[in-house]
Amino acid sequence: MPLSTQSEAGDDQYILVASLDNVRNLSNILKAITLNDHALFNATPNGLKVTVEDSKCLQANAFIQADIFQEFTIREDSVGFLVNLTVLLDCLTIFGGSTVPGVTTALRMCYNGYGYPLTLFLEEGGVVTVCKINTQEPEEPIDFDFCSTNVTNKVILQSESLREAFSELDMTSEVLQITMSPSQPYFRLSTFGNSGNAHYDYPKDSDMMELFQCTKTQTNRYKMSLLKPSTKALALSSKVSVRTDNRGFLSLQYLVRNDDGQICFVEYYCCPDEEVEVE
Repeated sequence: MPLSTQSEAGDDQYILVASLDNVRNLSNILKAITLNDHALFNATPNGLKVTVEDSKCLQANAFIQADIFQEFTIREDSVGFLVNLTVLLDCLTIFGGSTVPGVTTALRMCYNGYGYPLTLFLEEGGVVTVCKINTQEPEEPIDFDFCSTNVTNKVILQSESLREAFSELDMTSEVLQITMSPSQPYFRLSTFGNSGNAHYDYPKDSDMMELFQCTKTQTNRYKMSLLKPSTKALALSSKVSVRTDNRGFLSLQYLVRNDDGQICFVEYYCCPDEEVEVE
């Protein structure tokens, strides 16, 4: 693809240049974290971290490693900007996301620093479209202070089994209750919806369970309205890590393979619902 294999004249002016032969490898991941209009982009030599927040109770992060890009050039230690994610996705899919075998849209994404727009060069079948999207000064994301040393319980599941659980639970429930315990029921998802209470249990030795590390019994409830957006990442993923810390904060980390078989991660942090008394 000409955009990603051949240097554009004037590349030296940009502090960030990222090129992809297949734009879907970026657009699919960004769709999985679309909680609201604005996303914080933070680029380092390791790659891109894109953060979206909602209601100060939910944070979604996409981690896109530098080696996923055919070219990834950054001229500073760290580059950050805020951009309208809805507009960005509209531009990335401007060619309609062709599903014709062998036909892909190439992307060259360039940024020249504070006050400059994010410039996208998109090419498909010899047609090039240039989009310029206004950027804003980045804001500091909320620090959920979720660190591995405070994690009390962790399981890693095949995503397929979690998708099955969500299809069987009652999504009219206002909350999803998660119980993690070193003893039975080990890992239980519960809903309390229009059709009554529903539970979905996973034995710790289930074929779908890749890792089971639970040190104490914890039962927490999370607003379903906050968790529903994470099902977009669940649909793309092959594995999911479910962790809770000593405060009951939830981390859902999804392993996603892109069209080229490379691995990206999408992580959601969610506050427990403190308004509900757990029996």
